[in-house]
Amino acid sequence: MKKVLIAALMACFLAAGYGCATKAQQGAAVGGLAGATIGSLTFKDKLLGAVVGAGVGTLFGYIVGNEWDKYDEAQVQKTLETGRSNQASVWTNPDTGANYSATPSPPYVAENKVYRDVYIKDEKDGDTIMAKAWRDDDGVWHLKQ
Repeated sequence: MKKVLIAALMACFLAAGYGCATKAQQGAAVGGLAGATIGSLTFKDKLLGAVVGAGVGTLFGYIVGNEWDKYDEAQVQKTLETGRSNQASVWTNPDTGANYSATPSPPYVAENKVYRDVYIKDEKDGDTIMAKAWRDDDGVWHLKQ
């Protein structure tokens, strides 16, 4: 009973931070929980099964989530590099089906770097974040919230 209570508390803590996590982190959390559950049900030693399952599930969940992040990041990069100021660029992630838009501001120079502010919106939830992005010498944009 004590182990079930601890597992439930861990799941609550993971769920509480889920909205703030990247897709890779979300994938790792979901994969870890699923792996622990499956491992504990299939192994003779329940605790060992949960630990092994959580490790494998976390790894695979992170890999899948990271791939989702890469597609969306590439779309934001493209918007920052070629997008017109104050015009939204809209895309649908082919893996998740999620719809996003990014609206860049006009570029400006600060600290000897080119910057653009960008508003990234989750079209399903309506959640919008504003991030500052700076361009390095190789043409790669780096977001900082």
